[in-house]
Amino acid sequence: MSHSQPSEAFFKARDFLLQHREDYETAYRDYRAPELTAFNWALDVFDVQAQGNRTPALWVVEEDGREQKISFAEMAERSNRVANWLRRVGVRRGDRVLLMLPNRVELWETMLAGIKLGAVLVPTTMLVTPDDLADRLERGRIAHVVVQTSEAGKFAGLAGSYTRIVVGGATDGWLNFDDSGSEDPRYTPDAPTMADDSMLLYFTSGTTSRPKLVLHTHQSYPVGHLSTMYWIGLKPNDVHWNISSPGWAKHAWSCFFAPWNAGATVFVYNYARFNARNCIDTIIRCNVTSLCAPPTVWRMFIQEDLRRYKVPLRELVGAGEPLNPEVIDQVHAAWGITIRDGFGQTETTAEVGNTPGQPVKPGSMGRPLPGYTIVLLDHDDAPVDTGEISIALDPRPIGLMQGYEGDDARTGDAMRAGHYHTGDTASRDPDGYLFYIGRNDDVFKSSDYRISPFELESVLIEHEAVLEAAIVPSPDAMRLSVPKAFITLREGYEPSAELAQSIFRFTREKLAPYKRVRRLEFAQLPKTISGKIRRVELRKAEQGRPQDAARPQGEFREEDFSF
Repeated sequence: MSHSQPSEAFFKARDFLLQHREDYETAYRDYRAPELTAFNWALDVFDVQAQGNRTPALWVVEEDGREQKISFAEMAERSNRVANWLRRVGVRRGDRVLLMLPNRVELWETMLAGIKLGAVLVPTTMLVTPDDLADRLERGRIAHVVVQTSEAGKFAGLAGSYTRIVVGGATDGWLNFDDSGSEDPRYTPDAPTMADDSMLLYFTSGTTSRPKLVLHTHQSYPVGHLSTMYWIGLKPNDVHWNISSPGWAKHAWSCFFAPWNAGATVFVYNYARFNARNCIDTIIRCNVTSLCAPPTVWRMFIQEDLRRYKVPLRELVGAGEPLNPEVIDQVHAAWGITIRDGFGQTETTAEVGNTPGQPVKPGSMGRPLPGYTIVLLDHDDAPVDTGEISIALDPRPIGLMQGYEGDDARTGDAMRAGHYHTGDTASRDPDGYLFYIGRNDDVFKSSDYRISPFELESVLIEHEAVLEAAIVPSPDAMRLSVPKAFITLREGYEPSAELAQSIFRFTREKLAPYKRVRRLEFAQLPKTISGKIRRVELRKAEQGRPQDAARPQGEFREEDFSF
């Protein structure tokens, strides 16, 4: 198949959604995903759009005022050089490449280059610990790593035979990414890429201590994210800022595929510490037209007097967790724009959303997006009005993962009874709008990060004083919730501030910052008759306590101590 055929099929589907961006009924009813055999998004979509295109593809602004604007044409050429260099240093089709970079130009260059090569990219947050990395290197079968210089030390002593590439300055024993700049700006692939070849591997927190490995193909995320482009409401020449950390699927959603599918500019503002006023000033100065942010950020924004600012924004979306209606109301009162919620997972693209130009119901995450047939199922996999959010597999949506790598049993369970089961529960009203209720299991969000209680509990019980532990979300005004540990001590230990500090210090050493236990309470844990801890009881009690209520006796918080 020639490049023109997959390109033509992709752009036809894309243009249909752009044409009907405010006509949900037509878009949902008539959208058909392109049928592709050979397909390489970086070559067949990005590079096709990039020909002679001087529009900025990427605009990175630093807190100190420095900025870089890279046009589509420049980005295509630069990623060709990187692809040629990576191939020269040994990266082959199908090889696993771990990427651990912040929001810097090289991240986007390497993503494009990896796709062109047919490599499998494994995006990884810079917050991971060496233990996390060891797990990724082993289970991800990593052949090459591309990391920022500051993170190279984390790999000292980690087993494995992998090419080590460093970005941002030379490091002894590592290849220097800067050497790629002298390569040929033209790239010729060694073979066609098949649409169902593996392209992305994400590690995602689950209910077990070891993350699941979510495998996506050359069509599931690139083509699947046409649904995400539609939900956000992106158009060619938009300037889109998605406040998200690299290494997580949401970054690929809205800092890569969705905006570039639309021919929009990916905008990034890097800051050491979030400051709402600086962010709004940057939005105004750089004429940002579209903003996606997690609820934590929206809650910080409304602490400012938003009416003072005349913003160029047209589209506002929220993702990561449901948004409080009062936040949506305050932003609308100030700017006249409604923040539109949406829903999806690492395993999928955007599945459900409030789309542009449609009525938004308070508390609703919207309706199924083009390409997805959403069904709510009960425990017997029968359709109901309140049940597990599930995706019909006939026809199988383009945006759904290939499966959980190395775990056929888990994949089979998720795909049972003709549906992919998300593990999340919602209700549906008579108009087809969905209202999110919660996670089926105990996984919860803190800020925009998924927290697996089992993983944190496993670390806690390594402490010499801890007999048992249960992690539940504790309401927090800024982060939505933070991990709180209920702890039963071993014989011979008594609750005290000193012991609480020791446990906090222990978990700080063992867990990445976004996973840290922020509160703890010494308590006897409620159990079922068979001896299982009843987290649901603890969670209900924690959620039911007003945030302005006095702190429970025996509760300690991380901020009580200096480390």
